[in-house]
Amino acid sequence: MESGRPSRSTERTAFEIGGRTVRPGERATVDLPISLLSNHQPMTLAVHVVHGRQPGPVLFLSAAIHGDEVIGVEVIRRLLRVATLGKLRGTLLAVPVVNAFGFIAHSRYLPDRRDLNRMFPGNACGSLASQLAHLFMQEVVRRSDYGIDLHSAAAHRVNLPQVRADLTEPRLRALAEAFAAPVMLQSSLRDGSLRQAAQEAGVPVLLYEAGEALRFDELSVRSGLRGVLRVMRALGMIGGHHRVSSPTSLVSRRSHWLRAPVGGVFRRLAPLGSRVEEGETLGLVSDPFGGGESAVLARSAGLVIGLSNLPVVNQGDALFHVAQLGESGFEGDLMDQLEAELDGVGLGDFDGPAPD
Repeated sequence: MESGRPSRSTERTAFEIGGRTVRPGERATVDLPISLLSNHQPMTLAVHVVHGRQPGPVLFLSAAIHGDEVIGVEVIRRLLRVATLGKLRGTLLAVPVVNAFGFIAHSRYLPDRRDLNRMFPGNACGSLASQLAHLFMQEVVRRSDYGIDLHSAAAHRVNLPQVRADLTEPRLRALAEAFAAPVMLQSSLRDGSLRQAAQEAGVPVLLYEAGEALRFDELSVRSGLRGVLRVMRALGMIGGHHRVSSPTSLVSRRSHWLRAPVGGVFRRLAPLGSRVEEGETLGLVSDPFGGGESAVLARSAGLVIGLSNLPVVNQGDALFHVAQLGESGFEGDLMDQLEAELDGVGLGDFDGPAPD
C-alpha cells in the first residue's frame, strides 16, 4: 500500500482497514470504534468495503454526516444491492451513517450540539465531534481517490436534487457532469467542512443535495442512485450503459436566498424546480389577523432549488433558494422532466440482491 491506498499493480492486494483484511472479490462491514455511550454501550463508525478483483480507484460514499439527513442512507442501501458490484473494479467504501449519534436521536447534531460538517479534519484528542471527524478522515478519506458526500436540506426545508462543487477544478467538474443531477452549483468551500478537508488531502469530493430531513423522497433517492452509478461508470469501476440519452445539468455559478420581509403566515406560490423571473411574486406573508400581506419577490431570473416548507415564519427567515442560470435555461416543467428521465433509465434493473 502507498499513502493508505491499495497498490495499482496488476497483482491485486488485499484492502486493510480497522485491523480487518478484505481480499479481492470480497466485501465486509468493518466497525471502527468511536466511543462508549453514557450507558457503556459501544458506538462505532461502520464502513462497508467492497474490494473488487480488478484494480481501479477507491471511491468513498458518505451519508448522514448530519444525523437527520436520511436520503443518502437509502441511496447507499440500494447501491449495495446492485448486482454489478460483483464485478467491481477498484474499491468502494460505503458509510451510510457517519453521525450515528444524530441518526439514532433524529438530530442533525452530535450529543455535544456540534455540527460534524464544521469539525473536519478533526483531532484525535478533541471533542467527540472532532474525534469522529478525525477517524473518518484517517480511515476513509485518506484511503480514497474520490468521494461523494450525500446530503439533504436542513429541517423544515427541501432541496431540488443538485450537486455542489468547485466547478473550476477539472476533476470535480468531470464528476459533476457524470453525476448529471438537474443542477450543478458552483459552491465555495466552508471552513471545517468535509469537502475542504478532503481537498487539502488531495481527494476531490462531490456533494449531492436533495430532499428534506427525516423524510424519504423517491425522486431524490432515485436521482442520487442514478448519479452515483454514472460516476462509478465514468471512473471505470462498473460497466453498463444507459438506455436513454444522457441528461444535461443546468449550471449555476451564483445563488441567493430570498427572506421573509415580515413575520406571519407564509403561503408559497412558486414550487420547487420552477423557473422564476425578476420581480415575480413567489410567495406571500400574511398577518394572521387578516390585516395585510407582503409579497416575496424574485430579485432576478433563476431556478428555485430550495425552499422552506414552514407556514409560520419570522422576519428574515430564508424562504426560497434561487440559482441564477445565466444564459442557460430549460423549457417545460423541470420536475416532470426529471421524473420522465428516471422512469426511462430503468433503475429497477439495478435493485436486485447483491451476488453471493
